[in-house]
Amino acid sequence: MRKAGGVLVLLALLGGTIGTAWADPKDYRFEAVQPHVAASPETPVSVRLVHVPSGKPVTDAIILPARMEMPMTGMAPMVTKVSPAKPDGKGAYTFTADLSMAGPWLLQVAAKVQGETATIAGSVPFTAASGSHSH
Repeated sequence: MRKAGGVLVLLALLGGTIGTAWADPKDYRFEAVQPHVAASPETPVSVRLVHVPSGKPVTDAIILPARMEMPMTGMAPMVTKVSPAKPDGKGAYTFTADLSMAGPWLLQVAAKVQGETATIAGSVPFTAASGSHSH
C-alpha cells in the first residue's frame, strides 16, 4: 500500500507539471474591439486578448511592442507608426496608429500572460475608412 501511495503522489506531481506544460498559445486569441475605424494620423485601435476555453478577456497581460502594417499585393507591407496607450484593466488594449490611408490594416501584436511560458502572438485586422460615416 505504501508503494501505491508514493506512485499516486508522484503522478499527482507529474500531472501538475504536465498540466502547466500543456498550456497552449492557441488557447488565446487577439480580436479587434471595433474592427472598422476612421482613417486618421492618430487612429485609436483596441484589441482584446481572449482565453478561448473560458471565453474571458485577459485583463493583466503584458503587451509587447506592436507593429501596424498595410498588406500590399506583390510588395512588402507598408508599415506605419503605432504606440500603446494605457490598458483599461477590463481586457481592452488600445494603441494609437497612423492610419492616414484608408483600407485594410493588420496589427501584429504579442503578449505575455501570467502563468504561461509561451508568448501569445496574433494578427488583428482593422479596416480604416475615410469620411465621417461609422459602421
